[in-house]
Amino acid sequence: MNRYTYSCPLRWADADANGHINNAISLRYMEEARTRMFREVLATDEEGRRQNAFVVARSVVDYRSPLDYRDEPVDVDVWVTKGAAATFELAYEIRDADRLYAAAATSIVAYNLNTGRPRRLYSREHSAAQRNLGPGLNQSPDQAEQATPTL
Repeated sequence: MNRYTYSCPLRWADADANGHINNAISLRYMEEARTRMFREVLATDEEGRRQNAFVVARSVVDYRSPLDYRDEPVDVDVWVTKGAAATFELAYEIRDADRLYAAAATSIVAYNLNTGRPRRLYSREHSAAQRNLGPGLNQSPDQAEQATPTL
């Protein structure tokens, strides 16, 4: 399985009044991981970013355990579970060595902000997604070995 792992620092401002990392912040952590995973295919100029954007169409997060603020980072694993001509789906786990804090999935759409319409994935984007194919969300290791995600 090809997972991209981002070591995500926790920030004091991410915590709520109880010292827990706010649930909405988990989405930001996933955004940071996904952006770093696809860094090689993201445009660096403003016009390129507008024409070759990605937008989140759907997010589903299962919060498994409270994440308390601390100095040590958490790992955010992200991998591609499936894709099509203009979309792909990602799975995530926010964890450390001892605990799973959240498991999630997002649907991503390749998008042209100038036209306000979806666009097809370019071959370099398709290749980057292929390198990060992994098993579906919440599969056992046995199921993961049998799974053959397609993109």
